[in-house]
Order: sequence, then C-alpha cells, then structure tokens
Amino acid sequence: MPSFLRRIEIMVHRANSATVIKSALEDDYHHFRVAITIKDNTISTIDTAGLRTPYSLCAQAGPELEALQGLAIDEVLHTLPQRVDARLQCTHQLDMAGLAVAAMANGADQRRYDIAVPRHVKGGTTARLWRNGEEILCWQIENNFIVAPPKFAGVSLQRGMAAWARTTLDTDMAEAALVLRRGAVISLGRLRNLDLEQHAKPLGYCYVQQTERASQAHRMVGSTLDFSDNPASLCADDQDWLKTPTM
Repeated sequence: MPSFLRRIEIMVHRANSATVIKSALEDDYHHFRVAITIKDNTISTIDTAGLRTPYSLCAQAGPELEALQGLAIDEVLHTLPQRVDARLQCTHQLDMAGLAVAAMANGADQRRYDIAVPRHVKGGTTARLWRNGEEILCWQIENNFIVAPPKFAGVSLQRGMAAWARTTLDTDMAEAALVLRRGAVISLGRLRNLDLEQHAKPLGYCYVQQTERASQAHRMVGSTLDFSDNPASLCADDQDWLKTPTM
C-alpha cells in the first residue's frame, strides 16, 4: 500500500556571535529549506527556499516569513499565532520555523521527525510519527477523527486540535502531535489526482489560497513524488546544506 511520507530535519549551529538553525522538509508534495539566525535571543534573519512545490507561487511565500524577524524566542514559542497571520504564510515553512526555534530553545543540536500515513481505505488509516528514530505516536484514524489510542480518541484532525493539544499534552508531546496532525491531513491529497487541478483553490488557508492569487498559482504538474519504496531519499539532498553552519 503506497504511503504518504514526510521528513523534517533540523540542525542547530551555535557560536558566540550567533546561532544558525537550519531546517529541511520533504514529502510527496513539498521540499523546502528554512535557515534562521538568532542574535541576542532574537530572530535576526530568515532565508527560505522552495525546491519543489505543488503550485507555481508557493516559493513566493518565503519573504512573508520575514515577519518573524525581530521577534524574541519566547514570542515565537508562546505567542506566534497572535503575531503572525498564518493564512498569509506558507503553512509548511511557518511550521518549520517554529519547530527550528523550539529545537534550539530545548537545547537540541539536531532533531528529525518522520511521518508515515498509508493510503486511506474506507476513510481509515494508521498514522505514525518518529522523533530521532524513536516511534512517539501511532494513531488509528477514521474519517478525520483519531479513534485510538484512548488518550487521543475522539480528537478531530480538522477542528480544535491545536488548542486541545496545548492544554492537554506536555510541550514535547503537543509538538509531536501537531506535526503528525499536519502530515495526516496533508496525506488526504493522495486520494485524488492533484495534477487535474489547474490552480490552487481560493480557500484562504495559506498564501497561495488567498482569493487574489489562487487563480494565478498554477499546478506544478508532475511535482508529486512517491517515497514509499525509498524513504531514505527524503532530505538526502539537504545533508550538506544542513551541516554547513552558515546561511
């Protein structure tokens, strides 16, 4: 059974003058890089790259992430939704930035998330998440609701999960749950042929889905890849970049 696979890799390079955090994300539909410089506990610079995107205008969302420049680390960790309008961002690059800052704040030098979601059958699937090679979460999902394990049973993947996770789970588990939730929702794209869609839909959820640009965000035909038989290739091309301690 083909599976949706996603990998997020983060590396933190600390120096006396500044800390550089690099993050790479690759899955069936996306391949992004985000690099952040931290000086005096504040985001100094952000650089992004959209290496493979589902729509022609996705990469143009990168400069929008510069809205984080000047924010203190605590602001990113605790009040980011109030300071940045996620609907005007690339969802995935914004997630990457938040995860990168959290990894640095937790003292990590490296962090890797892996997600696997087999193709849904009659609305059901099993979604798994590994952090640094250790399985952290395994959810049974039916019709966009988690049905097992009991701790997560009844939680919707579509509505209210972020608030539930942040008030119910500890910080590390909440982060992992939201990372898996994103992957589980994105995996639904496997149920249709995205190449038949000429452009992004004007749903308003992210940068390319805003009504003023959705019709101009053309589908990048052939950009979807299948890593089911070769998961090791996820982010393989990012390794030298991740390990280089400069922007």
